[in-house]
Amino acid sequence: MKFRNIISIIIFFLAVQIAIGQVQRPNIVLIMADDMGYEALGCNGSLSYSTPHLDNLANRGIRFTNCFSQPLCTPSRVKLMTGKYNFRNYEDFGYLNPKERTIGNLMKDAGYITCISGKWQLNGLNRNNKDNQDVYRPFDFGFDEYCLWQVHHARSEGERYANPQITKNGRDLPRNEDAYGPELFCDFIVDFIDKYSKQPFFIYYPMVLVHDPFVPTPDLAEWSVKSIRYENDTAYFKDMVAYTDKIVHRIELKLKEAGVWENTIFIFTADNGTHPSITTKTIYGDVQGGKGLSINTGNHVPMIATWPAVNQRRGVYNGIIGFEDFFPTLANAAGVGPNQFDNDGTSFLRAIAGSTEPIQSEIFIHYSPRWGENKHNRWVMDGSYKLYQDGRFFNTLIDPLEEYPLMVLSDNQKGIKQRFKQILTEKENEFPFRLNDQ
Repeated sequence: MKFRNIISIIIFFLAVQIAIGQVQRPNIVLIMADDMGYEALGCNGSLSYSTPHLDNLANRGIRFTNCFSQPLCTPSRVKLMTGKYNFRNYEDFGYLNPKERTIGNLMKDAGYITCISGKWQLNGLNRNNKDNQDVYRPFDFGFDEYCLWQVHHARSEGERYANPQITKNGRDLPRNEDAYGPELFCDFIVDFIDKYSKQPFFIYYPMVLVHDPFVPTPDLAEWSVKSIRYENDTAYFKDMVAYTDKIVHRIELKLKEAGVWENTIFIFTADNGTHPSITTKTIYGDVQGGKGLSINTGNHVPMIATWPAVNQRRGVYNGIIGFEDFFPTLANAAGVGPNQFDNDGTSFLRAIAGSTEPIQSEIFIHYSPRWGENKHNRWVMDGSYKLYQDGRFFNTLIDPLEEYPLMVLSDNQKGIKQRFKQILTEKENEFPFRLNDQ
């Protein structure tokens, strides 16, 4: 029997056993960096930054080479948290409709104790009503405990790094100019693990790192000069990446100390590409950040996953996955049947367990950012080709900046384009694409 078939059978029986309570359900930790493209990690070819712990994690687990988010943060967060294409439920930047059911709700209903720490930004940045002051919204979305920046939005959103403005379980914490937001978020998660290590838990950590402003971290001498703590300089980006690596490692060490690492699904990814002001040197050449753009540098993000109790295989997964796939994957891991939730994704749990077989051939992306000058678009893509709604067709392997649309096609390329076109037509019939008129 082929290895991939064995893995599929293992995952099927594991899911059944979890559902009927014969196997202890795994803890789940999902960490999502902010504005960190695929090229930022050493294991993905970066030469500019130090990420030894994440690189080591990739060497001990599964490194995903084709994970694609949305090109901007809120569209990615809404998609990841609900498992739905943006045309179904993305209404505005910085907003998630309170009627939506999130992965927090799903995990809580499945019996998990749930926690979110880090960046919220979902109460409505552009809405001058009670929504953007509702400090109970994270509870409503299924999180038992939270420690978050930008829960409410008044005249100022407050700082996320030095002197952070943070809300914890419904209460605003006192401001402290010597405090560092990322460290407080990590402290909260570490304490949460200490409190709930004896029962299944779900931790969602949408980091504030490495979003601009690019400022000193506490590991730098510049941190001791209070006025410099707020100076925005791209020179500090590398230090922010290093601090991200440090925090991820700290959470891993706490899970091991608590004795729950083996049966924890531990995932690291990012919400979109790197800021355009950042250019990264890699073994493949220089890569300029593409945040907000539909080219691959806008939404090709790092992803690493481990589950030591189930998968001892170290390797690479080259199949393509989208952010809509996280919701059904975590539901699958929690033993929740697919008939218990609506979503557009496909579970990649078997990939975390060690299968190299692709879960799907391509993904569909609907991008309607409603923020700044970012343009609306739709496309279908796999790891090599991309077809836009307007008919532009690219080989993204050899033309990553999408400067040269393919005009003369081989028979194989014609088949791929036709398949992609059919998917776009199906989505057009379901939800007509009128967004370019907005």
